[in-house]
Amino acid sequence: MWNTHWWAKQENGHHTLARSGLIPLDMEEDPSSSTTSPLCRIRQARHKQILRHCLLNALFILLGAILIALSATLIDRSLSAWSRRRESISSQRFHAAFLDLACNTTVDRHLRELTRHPHVAGLPRDFATAEYVFSALQSYGLAPHFADYSVLLSYPVERNLSLLHPDGSLKLELSLREEDPGGGDGGGGGPAAVISSYHAYSPSGDVQGEVVYVNYGRSEDYQELELLGVDVRGAIVLARYGQIFRGDIVENAASRGAVAAIIFSDPGDYAANQTQGYFPDSSWLTPTGVQRGTVFQGNGDPLTPGWPSSTANSERIPESRAGLPTIPSLPISARDARPILESLGGKVAPRGWRGGFAMEYRTGRGPAKLRFHYVLFHGIGGGGMICHVNANQTLASIRNVLGAIKGYEEPDRFILLGNHRDAWTFGAVDPNSGTAALLEIASRLGRLVRAGWKPRRTIVLASWDAEEFGSVGSTEWVEENLDLLGARAVAYLNVDCAVSGPGFFAGATPQLDDLLVDVTKEVGDPDTGRGSVYDSWASRSPIGGGGKSSPTVDRLGGTDSDFVAFLQRAGVPAVDMYFGKSYPVYHSLYDNYDWMKRYGDPLFHRHVAVSSIWGLMALRLADCLVLPFNYGSYATQAQVYGNAVEDALRAAKAPRNVTASPLRTSLASFVEGAKQAGHDSKKLEREISLLLPRRTLNDRLMLAERAFLEEGGIPGRTWHKHLIYGPSKNNGYQSEAFPAVLDAIVEASGSTNPDKWDAVQHQIWRVSRVLERATLVLRGELT
Repeated sequence: MWNTHWWAKQENGHHTLARSGLIPLDMEEDPSSSTTSPLCRIRQARHKQILRHCLLNALFILLGAILIALSATLIDRSLSAWSRRRESISSQRFHAAFLDLACNTTVDRHLRELTRHPHVAGLPRDFATAEYVFSALQSYGLAPHFADYSVLLSYPVERNLSLLHPDGSLKLELSLREEDPGGGDGGGGGPAAVISSYHAYSPSGDVQGEVVYVNYGRSEDYQELELLGVDVRGAIVLARYGQIFRGDIVENAASRGAVAAIIFSDPGDYAANQTQGYFPDSSWLTPTGVQRGTVFQGNGDPLTPGWPSSTANSERIPESRAGLPTIPSLPISARDARPILESLGGKVAPRGWRGGFAMEYRTGRGPAKLRFHYVLFHGIGGGGMICHVNANQTLASIRNVLGAIKGYEEPDRFILLGNHRDAWTFGAVDPNSGTAALLEIASRLGRLVRAGWKPRRTIVLASWDAEEFGSVGSTEWVEENLDLLGARAVAYLNVDCAVSGPGFFAGATPQLDDLLVDVTKEVGDPDTGRGSVYDSWASRSPIGGGGKSSPTVDRLGGTDSDFVAFLQRAGVPAVDMYFGKSYPVYHSLYDNYDWMKRYGDPLFHRHVAVSSIWGLMALRLADCLVLPFNYGSYATQAQVYGNAVEDALRAAKAPRNVTASPLRTSLASFVEGAKQAGHDSKKLEREISLLLPRRTLNDRLMLAERAFLEEGGIPGRTWHKHLIYGPSKNNGYQSEAFPAVLDAIVEASGSTNPDKWDAVQHQIWRVSRVLERATLVLRGELT
């Protein structure tokens, strides 16, 4: 009988086993036997042979499974890599097509339509331009929408400026009018349709006083007046535009006891010393031209600092706490300023204070006097309705327009392009050269989408409102979307005055320098018709250490356009770019289509070029596998700023216990973090199939800029949170590196007060800490 189970029995201390179907029980070998039978040996050989076959079969099956799995993985990776390479090649073709789609007639048409009428923020004509932009974006397939806010704006109601004799009797009533030069398409309505020249947020006032000429109204100008023995307390100061933000001119006057500030456009700054004619015969500002603008030193709605003014019922602070100007001010023309200057006595002005009038400039005080009467009105709504908040405040509606193309792989990562739309008058340069360029980009992107292209990441195009009042529309939108932007915004690309003349200029946070340079190499130079924009840009820059010139990229710490909230509040890397350094008809009646067609860009080739650079940067950021951020450039710049701090400490004769040592240590770490991020970027550019590691690296690159924000902000300007770049204390338009540190050094310089030097050391530590935080983000590792 055959046993049907494994079994065991013990016999003489040994175990024996039998398995069904292999060993008959009656044939089991006696373990005590000293010899092995032939049958047993045959059986053992057969068992070994079977075992070998089983092991070999198992091994072959295992190897086969491994090979199949490995082959599948390799095939999958190969297919993925092939797919990625195909996508990359396809993206390159679409990017080339984007440049080929350039059309100057499209830009021309948009600019002509946008500048037909003046369109100050909050007024009906401004809302008409919002509808125009919405319609254009919709026609290009960008699914636009509105984002409205209720904000404090101000408009002039009544203005009078009278020149008086020393005894107070009337000498001359100043006209305060801009004259229509005629001779071209300046826009609808002429001077009668343009809002009276004024300073936004200037308080109402009725004042009289002797006049003091204060040159550009800078801090150093007042120091010069003190040396000359000229006192401005109780006086009306007369300053010329040209060196610092007008809001700083007014604040400097108020802080020194002046009762009002009058600011004019001197022909030495705006009319080539009256030697080359005026618009329309040349590009220079006419004698009656006036530069309007805001004198509010903040950003966003003054009554909702730090939070959005989404509705009329949003929380608001009183005007008395809003940081608004405290003395009335008014811009005037060169023609109105001349009789005031001619009536001044006192000291002869220093040589550098003399402008373009063929006359002797004197400082005063007096004997000329001015009587200044000004009444403002806060906030007329977009539909012409007045919305009362309380007895002292009124609100106006403003409207942003946004459109987007959704990304197919990372729709939650945003590349943002922005330009403001509102203008003080017709706005052909400021800002609608940029608006026309933005719509030209939208047109090209729409055609790419219809041809089958989709961006890897989402592209957002934004048309901001009320920038002229202090970047109000963009700031309110950033404040409303702050958390999403902090988590998802890759970069913000800004263009304000896209074109005012020849020469390309740009500012950026340093990690975007290389991308900006690379893109300009691919766009032809519209000024010479030869070479690239990069070639002409670099040729105007200083010669570097290797005997070659590199383009100069400015930094974005100032408050002069819509990038400010993205950088200072959300920590988003940013760029600003434009053709033409400055232009004489800025914020005047003459910033119209006719001026642009005659002098700014007759063939609209510069508009096409800035559209191409702006748009191609967006495409690269949207479609690249690894974000093209080079923090090595940031580290190099930061080291330069660190050296400047040490130089400033020595120049200020800082005590020995005040040291830049923490800053040096943090900068060394930041350099290493930047190197590691650069190494990881190059590695993952080759490993194109690794989606998750690439996403993680891109997040490190995207989020590092956020680490430079610090809740306490810059002392005295706490709305600004960025400790690497911020506005100069003496000029809101000027960018300053490590502003909190340098301000503290200036304050402590020459002092023996230990508290002031403790403040310097504290600011050094604050900058050191944000650099360490940025280093950790770049490394992507917890401590």
